[in-house]
Amino acid sequence: MRVLVTGGAGYVGSHSAKLLAERKHEVTVVDNLAEGHRAAVGKLPLVVADLLDRERVTALIRDKRIEAVMHFAAFAYVGVSVTEPAKYYQNNIVGTLALLDAMRDTGVNRIVFSSTCATYGIPQRVPISEDHPQSPINPYGFTKLAIERALADYSRAYGLGYAALRYFNAAGAAADGTIGEDHDPETHLIPLVLQVALGQRQHAEIFGTDYSTPDGTCVRDYIHVDDLATAHLAALEQLKPGDELKLNLGTGQGASVKQVIDCCREITGHPIPTREGLRRPGDPPELVADPSAAKRILGWEAKYKDVRSIIETAWRWHNKHPRGYGD
Repeated sequence: MRVLVTGGAGYVGSHSAKLLAERKHEVTVVDNLAEGHRAAVGKLPLVVADLLDRERVTALIRDKRIEAVMHFAAFAYVGVSVTEPAKYYQNNIVGTLALLDAMRDTGVNRIVFSSTCATYGIPQRVPISEDHPQSPINPYGFTKLAIERALADYSRAYGLGYAALRYFNAAGAAADGTIGEDHDPETHLIPLVLQVALGQRQHAEIFGTDYSTPDGTCVRDYIHVDDLATAHLAALEQLKPGDELKLNLGTGQGASVKQVIDCCREITGHPIPTREGLRRPGDPPELVADPSAAKRILGWEAKYKDVRSIIETAWRWHNKHPRGYGD
């Protein structure tokens, strides 16, 4: 299949593009490189362009005879979405609508969309299933929910087939060590803790130790980036025009902040000092997926079941690439 991967120079997008190519799909990556890395694309064809340039994207889809789209291109820093909402609404919503119109112009009617558990907001129950109310508490989550609603409307009006994959905490690096996680600034817990082991930070921050969890720190469902890639591939290969799929991607198991730090200590052999601080506003005590629908509908489940195995792949990447793709 000829697949356009938007945001394919980013973290999850690059791992998914890599898997598509390995499975003999014909991949074209489009990325404006605002936050992605050219090196993450490897030898795959990369077109540096912005989705807001609808004419160029339309021409690209037509020239490459694209048959389906995997859409990862989005800004994804929750804090920045609060301080700079205009940037997020323009890029995540307007850019995606331009992409959808380019697909309509060229007759492409299948898209796998990178959504998020942030659309649920503060959970009313855990584990979270797909029928949980969606009440995002920040602009980032709302932009993703807005696109989910647009996809549903486009499906019913224009016959678009879509899969909105709501994933939990993406983590880890490619099993073969070729690509990994490199954000600037870094906000994800596992790479932040590993940066302490590499001597790049003095300590790891723990935001809140008084949550109603077993050890008082937040619990999250960490899902390996390669597992996310296999889920996107499974959705793509099953998707038909007019389909509407909305699925959670997670392991169904949670790990606390303290458990993650302890695992990092064991794996790296570094003491990793910590500093305890106050809770961050809007941090739920626990976010864990109910991934049973993805297993039932896609035949997919996570290969990396525990956070230790995920951290091991992350450590191999960060230890070899202490400055990320700058190495």
